[in-house]
Amino acid sequence: MYEPNVVEDWQEYDEHAGLRVRVHRLEQHEPPRGRDDAAEGLTYFCLRVTVENRGAGHSTIHLEDGQIDVRIGPDGESAFIDWRNSQFIEGFDVYPLRRATAVIYAAGPEAALAQVDVQVQLRVDDDWADRRLWTGGIGLHEGSVPAGAGRESLAGQISNFLRDQAEEGTA
Repeated sequence: MYEPNVVEDWQEYDEHAGLRVRVHRLEQHEPPRGRDDAAEGLTYFCLRVTVENRGAGHSTIHLEDGQIDVRIGPDGESAFIDWRNSQFIEGFDVYPLRRATAVIYAAGPEAALAQVDVQVQLRVDDDWADRRLWTGGIGLHEGSVPAGAGRESLAGQISNFLRDQAEEGTA
């Protein structure tokens, strides 16, 4: 079974030696150049997608609109992505031991932000990499899972998965 990455996890690309990607800094945040009128009544959040080159040569990276899909809530509805405020990676040469980061501003109903899924499809030197998925949520902190939520909530599922992995690693 395919397990999604948890927000903040690095994902290595086998087909592009030395490249790795992560979705991180998922937080409630207003955009720097003001709200889009289409996002009226929605809560803004921000996330970052970082590409790091740990290989020997440089790679040209593309991470533009259409290559990042953000879904929210238990039904996986599409989040509103504010293209005007977001900053993408458009044909940037990432040299060894260097990084490039895209900053995405999105919005959705506040109640749906406890579950955020981000799918990324990186383009490297005009070749498409496989799609990768990260999952997280706004306001999920250690110990913030309500009593009785257990495996029913996303935070509970992530906590239990990580606990099980740690127990298997020490056994």
